[in-house]
Amino acid sequence: MLELKNISYKVPDENGSGTDKVILDNISLTIDDGQFIVITGPNGSGKSTLAKTIAGIYPASSGSLFLDGKDITEASVTERAKAGMSFAFQQPVRFKGLDVFDMLKLSSSNPDLTMAQACAYLSEVGLCARDYINREVDASLSGGELKRIEIAMILARNTKISIFDEPEAGIDLWSFTNLIRVFEKIKKETNGTIIIISHQERILSIADKILVIEHGKVKKFADRKEVLPEILGTESASFSCNAADK
Repeated sequence: MLELKNISYKVPDENGSGTDKVILDNISLTIDDGQFIVITGPNGSGKSTLAKTIAGIYPASSGSLFLDGKDITEASVTERAKAGMSFAFQQPVRFKGLDVFDMLKLSSSNPDLTMAQACAYLSEVGLCARDYINREVDASLSGGELKRIEIAMILARNTKISIFDEPEAGIDLWSFTNLIRVFEKIKKETNGTIIIISHQERILSIADKILVIEHGKVKKFADRKEVLPEILGTESASFSCNAADK
């Protein structure tokens, strides 16, 4: 179980006013094990900051964070990763000198990951393993390819909590459809918690709960059946889905 108690995150005001800019404002919530949570809200509302604060990439300015009752507020990103957290960036990092098999092996919960197993993870995310398994994770790969490789890495890790920051970004329509199948499979076959930042209706529609963030605050956190009709009924472009993705 993941618990956030009065989490805030502030940064110095860019205008040099001497006052801090509040990005996250006193957020408290509880996420039970095995839940599929989608975080959504207008651009600039603090969604990515919240995800990175949970993962330990950004330290909370105040408040506490607990994983299975243990206070991990001061734990580093590495310590949280060892405790069972994974994080997929909206713009994945490139690693010149490492190939895809290296990355999958380093990520895997199985230290003896075989080539065949690594290829299976790539196939899960719609990549032809033969074409990618020995490719360097560098600038020769497109953003969409890197995104799918990163998702394959998280599949290989099989962690307690997997966080995805807009996994559909840079993904073409066919790959997006395949991505939905991946998340549906994770939800069905594992008891891990999945947290996804997304505006996409098809991802929102398979969530257990939806967390709506606005101006750094929790506007709503409830069952999908309660929240989704409100989101789809809003006139805000921030929540609209591209016709091609429906």
